[in-house]
Amino acid sequence: MIVFHDPAEVPAGFGPSVVAIGKFDGVHSGHRAVIDRARVDAASLGARVVAVTFDRNPLSLLRPDLCPEPLVALEQKIDLLADAGVDAVLVLRFDAELAALPAADFVQRILVEALGAVSVLVGDDFRFGRGGAGTPELLADLGRANGFEVEVVGDVRAREAGRRVSSTWVRDLLAVGDVAGAARLLGRPHAVSGLVVHGLKRGRELGYPTANLEADAAGFIPADGVYAGWLVDEGSPDSASGTPSSVIRYPAAISVGTNPTFDDVPVRQVEAYVLDETGLDLYGHRVQVRFTARIRGMAAFAGIDDLIVQMADDVDRVRAALA
Repeated sequence: MIVFHDPAEVPAGFGPSVVAIGKFDGVHSGHRAVIDRARVDAASLGARVVAVTFDRNPLSLLRPDLCPEPLVALEQKIDLLADAGVDAVLVLRFDAELAALPAADFVQRILVEALGAVSVLVGDDFRFGRGGAGTPELLADLGRANGFEVEVVGDVRAREAGRRVSSTWVRDLLAVGDVAGAARLLGRPHAVSGLVVHGLKRGRELGYPTANLEADAAGFIPADGVYAGWLVDEGSPDSASGTPSSVIRYPAAISVGTNPTFDDVPVRQVEAYVLDETGLDLYGHRVQVRFTARIRGMAAFAGIDDLIVQMADDVDRVRAALA
């Protein structure tokens, strides 16, 4: 997949393209419905599929008081869009200049001149251009004047709840630890990623050595608690290419929180114990931690013996959940 970070980077004659536009936070099933439709159109038109997105939530500039925490970091979003089958991503820097760009200029500079769009797909809540003046209806009018069609893709709704699938709903579920519910909306387990760093090594002392993620790990961290999931080791970066040297997946018991039994961890941390592994050295490796089921909430224990008994039970329950 090709990644552009500015319309000026798109080579001349890049089109024709079928363009899906959106924030794509989390690349959930609703987003993928738009992308899947774009792929169908592109196949019939002999065009590329291009996702146009932003380097940050526009609300971070326009209404920072209302801007939610992102579900995924930009690098994660790009990887997820690649997995969804797009041919290229154009990441627009959302700054004051872009926010002030009139809707007609947005269409001309980005969709027409840079991407050679023949079809553009958006959700029905899509807004663009200065002051959010651009609506799907205006986009359709501008499309007719510039030679591309516009398709508004309807909401994807969860059958059991009848609710529109959205990044907000996914975020709400993760905030209370319902990672299984979030996975149903995402179409995959939610994940955070980052480098494995040195911690207090208390898990090793207790017989359950953990891989601790760096404090600024990418991705929305679920509610404090213990989870079943997977640690995906992407390997240590190769010094020559800068790319991971290997990818290995391990079953894991995952802890999220501040270790209330000892009360000596100042910030929330994500740590994963790889089942039945005591000598695994992951320091400096970039890993993904994927959450599949919540085992219990976080709790403080009266002593180390009680904690060890609970950890053994946690591991048994994780093993059953992953089986």
